[in-house]
Amino acid sequence: MGSVVSFFRKLCGGERKEEEERFLRANDRAFNLSQQYAKNGIKSSKYNIFTFLPLNLFEQFSRLANAYFLFLLILQLIPQISSVPWFTTAVPLALVLTVTGVKDANDDIVRLREEKWMNVQVGDIVKLESNQFVTADLLLLSSSEPLNLIYVETAELDGETNLKVKQGLTVTGEMGDNIEALSAFRGEVRCEAPNNHLDKFKGTLTANGQQYGLDNDKILLRGCTVRNTEWCFGLVIFGGPDTKLMQNSGRTTFKRTSIDQLMNTLVLCIFGFLATICAILTVGHNIWEVKEGSTFTAFLPRQPGVDIPLSSFYSFWSYIIVLNTVVPISLYVSVEMIRLGNSFFIDWDRKMYYLKKDTPAQARTTTLNEELGQIKYIFSDKTGTLTQNIMTFNKCSINGKNY
Repeated sequence: MGSVVSFFRKLCGGERKEEEERFLRANDRAFNLSQQYAKNGIKSSKYNIFTFLPLNLFEQFSRLANAYFLFLLILQLIPQISSVPWFTTAVPLALVLTVTGVKDANDDIVRLREEKWMNVQVGDIVKLESNQFVTADLLLLSSSEPLNLIYVETAELDGETNLKVKQGLTVTGEMGDNIEALSAFRGEVRCEAPNNHLDKFKGTLTANGQQYGLDNDKILLRGCTVRNTEWCFGLVIFGGPDTKLMQNSGRTTFKRTSIDQLMNTLVLCIFGFLATICAILTVGHNIWEVKEGSTFTAFLPRQPGVDIPLSSFYSFWSYIIVLNTVVPISLYVSVEMIRLGNSFFIDWDRKMYYLKKDTPAQARTTTLNEELGQIKYIFSDKTGTLTQNIMTFNKCSINGKNY
């Protein structure tokens, strides 16, 4: 099913006139809402107020040291095998989780920036001026340039800094910047469903009983920038998560650095060493119970129903609890503090300050700092854009024989 878009919309951008506000309230805002189109608001953060606690805890317990100490805390809650209070593990673990959680929350709050673009809805007519970002996927209606042309930069979409030319239909270009004509225009757009194809678009515009074909050359995608064009008007076709920019962006994932992976490996090796030591001690405990334990039952009586094998099983977990300090939980706190300090040094680095635009360096996350400069391979196309080059074998000739 194609999307059906009504042109019963107001003019957005700049100050709205009172008659435009009246036109907006009096006409088809209810019609647009009834179609249940996607709103233009997008979310670039990993968490919200409800999902922060479970998601952040899941990410933190994916670190083996944190998972180990949670397991250790559960063991300490069992009276038969625990010889130390449970809070000796709970307090350090809670401190580690709190420090890391506060850091992650701060990173996520800095990553999210609210814009008024969220108020733009499908069917709105938007006015854009030179050097402004395209707020949604728009159908170009008219522009200030001859032949209804417009120049856009698509660097945020495909990395190309060369300007691309878009051209609107003649039937809509005749309206120019006439607010009354734009408000009175009636038409219907039928187009393809939202997809992630940046270079393809199919649709039709029906106006005054005539149908006009729409292709990618008449569409302005969210993320583009208007260049060398005084003004232009566009109709919102797709908004928010339905835009091609967001259709191409994957879900935010928890990225692990090489140091995180190394620490997990080290903790796994340390835990293996701990388990080996505890197993050796458990075997010694079993041998001692068999040979000498019966002579001490007058002083250390066994609990009812606890035989030597079960006592050895309890002893293994007791040794795990007693020797838990072998696993360095403080290592994660130290690493997080170092990352936080590095992010401050990046923000304060004068050599990374761009004077012409008064733009300092900004560390948008404190999780991946140590990965800076760790580039092994760079693939570059003719424009110098970092990209992924995928080559497919076609054929070759070896000793005159084609393969």
